[in-house]
Amino acid sequence: MEHFHGSYSLPLVLLSFVIATLASYTALDLAERIRNGNGSKRFLWLVGGALTMGIGIWSMHFIGMLAYSFQIPVYYHVETVLLSVIFAIVASAIALLVVGLRGERHSFVLFAGGIFMAAAISGMHYVGMAAMSLEITYDFGVVALSIAIAALASFAALWLLLSIGGTKRFSLLIKLGCGIVMAIAITGMHYTGMAAATFQSGAEVGSGYVNPRGIVYWIAIGTLLSLTLTIVGIFLNKRFIEKDSDIARHESWYRSLYEHNMNGIISVSSDGIIQHVNDAAQEMMGMDASYVVQKQARDMGFIDVSSELEFQEFRRRKYETMLTRPDQQILHLTLMHVPVVVEQQVVGTHLMMKDITLQKQTEKKIKHLAYHDELTGLPNRRKFNDLIKDAVNECKENNKSFAVLTLDIDRFKMINDSLGHMYGDLFLQKVSSRITKLIDGEDIILSRLGGDEFVLIYKKELGYSLKRFATCILTLIQKPFHLKEHDFYISASIGIAIYPQHGRKAEVLLRNADTALYEVKRNMKNGYHIYTDALNAHLEEKLTLESDLRKGIVNQELILHYQPKFSIDGTKVLGLEALVRWEHPQRGLLSPGTFLPVAEETGLIFDVGAWVLKRACLQMKQWQDAGGLKIPVAVNISSQQFHQLNFDEHIRSVLFETGLEPRYLELEITESMMMDVKTSTQTLQKLSELGVKISLDDFGTGYSSLSYLKQFPINRLKIDRSFISEILTNEHDKAIVSTIISMAKHLKMDVTAEGIETKDQLDYLKTNDLMEIQGYYYSKPLPTDKIEELYMNAAVS
Repeated sequence: MEHFHGSYSLPLVLLSFVIATLASYTALDLAERIRNGNGSKRFLWLVGGALTMGIGIWSMHFIGMLAYSFQIPVYYHVETVLLSVIFAIVASAIALLVVGLRGERHSFVLFAGGIFMAAAISGMHYVGMAAMSLEITYDFGVVALSIAIAALASFAALWLLLSIGGTKRFSLLIKLGCGIVMAIAITGMHYTGMAAATFQSGAEVGSGYVNPRGIVYWIAIGTLLSLTLTIVGIFLNKRFIEKDSDIARHESWYRSLYEHNMNGIISVSSDGIIQHVNDAAQEMMGMDASYVVQKQARDMGFIDVSSELEFQEFRRRKYETMLTRPDQQILHLTLMHVPVVVEQQVVGTHLMMKDITLQKQTEKKIKHLAYHDELTGLPNRRKFNDLIKDAVNECKENNKSFAVLTLDIDRFKMINDSLGHMYGDLFLQKVSSRITKLIDGEDIILSRLGGDEFVLIYKKELGYSLKRFATCILTLIQKPFHLKEHDFYISASIGIAIYPQHGRKAEVLLRNADTALYEVKRNMKNGYHIYTDALNAHLEEKLTLESDLRKGIVNQELILHYQPKFSIDGTKVLGLEALVRWEHPQRGLLSPGTFLPVAEETGLIFDVGAWVLKRACLQMKQWQDAGGLKIPVAVNISSQQFHQLNFDEHIRSVLFETGLEPRYLELEITESMMMDVKTSTQTLQKLSELGVKISLDDFGTGYSSLSYLKQFPINRLKIDRSFISEILTNEHDKAIVSTIISMAKHLKMDVTAEGIETKDQLDYLKTNDLMEIQGYYYSKPLPTDKIEELYMNAAVS
């Protein structure tokens, strides 16, 4: 039998490669759609992919075989050719189905898909060659190579598709690259398989064989057209899917915005019927959507429907409203009307609901805090200004009168300094509570302007009733206050101004009431005073005095006088007490009672006290260096000084700076400074350890417990002059003085009697073995030069 060989037609070879590339690209694209599809769409894409891939592979094979020119005519058996086509389609379907599996492992899909695709390509090729009217023998080594090429190329194409085929960016190029690899697999396998065959002339051609030479190009054109239409269909479908996906995605975004919005949303149609409500709206309204949907919006009660066209016209509105829930809870809402426009027509409105209940409560609280005192809850200065202006306008219209009472707690600084600000605040709350209960139900308003400053607007009957009311408040405050396990007795001062006699403007009334208050505090405290025009002069004098004192401290106008303290027989000077004076440029020498109250009110007492302490220590050191006065110098300490931070360190610093030994410094304090036992004990203990002497001044006039004496490191008691002045005629004063002297003796404390002005007073005290006396009987306070002249050598160490 004759063996023969042929040659290839290059155009048909190239055409077969193009067909293989298009078929592979189409099949791979469809494989991705099969993988991502669902239901009937997945099945249709599977069928279309199998047909496209199968027919494409077969067309490439058929055209590739026709590209080989034989020396004799070659005919093809029609049934066998059709069988090869069916084989290619079925094998392609199985391969695409495996590739399209979801949830499987990547390696399994790659392996199984590659095997099936290689089988489809190889099976179709060798079945198709069996349809030829020639005798064919094969080199099975080359056949195996052709199958291996098909498998390796299929694995490569599937690996590219599965590994990076899901990447949207450059997806067309990726799939085209995969298609080219697949085409290489198909054409490589085909032409390798052709090289494995040896052709021989066969028997006579019988029925069922056809010569395809005339229709080869029609097959190619049909296949290309089919593939092109498939690709176009895929492209268009992809565009539609993308558009549908965008629409679905946007709808999901808007639906999520609607359903998961923290603000409530009620959708109302153009005829005012509620169509839908989101979860937030249901929660706000306290009812399920079934109770709301298909109801008229105007029937909800909290939706403002201003007209019949409310939801038919383009109206954007925002307003606040109130909603009463079924559980009777009231919500404050901000409601916004947002028109829904479809094809330039208003088809309804979204009502956006925002719960502002907490905001309203916060605003109310802030407003309350802005106009009320945080400590007592009373109207503050800002609110009081409004209240007094309202009272002025009301009385002006009705030709009536009202009174303004300013109230100030006497010795409040003593409580604050001694017990601390926490107890000071508690005390103010107690004062506020007492007065509030007193005026409950009356036409009287109490406000707190700050600190211990209260003010009342009294709209009741004036005259005797007003005076009785002021007395009632003073009596009320005089009742003991229980603080820190002790009872404290406090008094108050009240200034009164009446509209319109004492002013027709709010600020004038308040200022004049303050002026009357200062008059009470200047004279006696624990009382009230009604304003008179004469008080203005005193207030101006006080302001002038404050200004002059500030200048005087800077200009070193303060001086010290010293009052000696003598032995009982008057023969020895045992100590000196430093007393400040002010050499005023215009008014001459001023006593401390004139300017120290102003210094305490304005805070200048710190500057004055520091100067006195340093100057007294420096002077005593100079006297000692000069060879005389080896005695202690006593300095009065104010409550503000005693309670300042690190007071003991301040004393240590002054002693170090002046060079005075601590044993020559005696600090005079009062009982009122020691209300805070713990703090006072710590401070006094540090001073005692430093070597400074502590003297308790004005003993017997305070309210502290006598038991404190054994706790505090006190060296000396000074009997107040109020007990000495009537000691000869008042049995109570005699008993008190005798008790103090006896108690001091048992506690091993020294005693000093102040205010000794007569010989009879001195003779009486001699019977009590008093150690030290001080008063005008022996010496008044003297300037430095007089002390040096009279007592430089009379002192004892």
